[in-house]
Amino acid sequence: MSTQTVFTIGRQFGSGGRQVGKHLAEKLGIPFYDKELIAISARDSGLSEALFSNADEKATSSIFYSLVMGNYPMASGALGVTEMPLNDQLFLIQSKTIKRLAAEGPCVIVGRCADYILRDMEHVLNIFIHADLANRKERAVRVYEVPENKAEDACLKADKQRANFYNYYSDRKWGMCRTYDLSLDSGKLGIEGCVEQILGFEQLWMKNEGKAI
Repeated sequence: MSTQTVFTIGRQFGSGGRQVGKHLAEKLGIPFYDKELIAISARDSGLSEALFSNADEKATSSIFYSLVMGNYPMASGALGVTEMPLNDQLFLIQSKTIKRLAAEGPCVIVGRCADYILRDMEHVLNIFIHADLANRKERAVRVYEVPENKAEDACLKADKQRANFYNYYSDRKWGMCRTYDLSLDSGKLGIEGCVEQILGFEQLWMKNEGKAI
């Protein structure tokens, strides 16, 4: 099965979004990037993987938003990238890595504002995977070995962290339907059901664009 598409996947914690992305990549025979982005970004930049891992999908209370809006000295050349807060430097580095990987060809990228980073690129399909809390708690216990009495807190805290990161580094809202092309409930569809829905959606999308493969 061939494709021209770069798939980005946002996900609630415990929804199985990573597994959906991995199975999708395997079915299409294209690269899959999740935690792999940490090692690749570290190699691209020459920085430690631990730095990227510690900052992974975590927002920082810095001046990045003012910076990109042109309200900070760097916009006029007064501030260099190396003078920015570390998390913001790492975000910019990882953004360059994501753009490079997407430019190399079809792939699946999980999280890390990839949909926003690639917003000006063609052939990008943005997906969000969600499920009700009961399903996510069960998966957190079964897959991630979170203690049952802490599963709900783990889900809610992880979602808050991802939302803060996404909302901070983009001008969109994490989890809002208008932010994505396709939103799927993995609790109702299952992992493979989500994959099939994504593949069907992509075929219809490409056909409507007059670019059927």
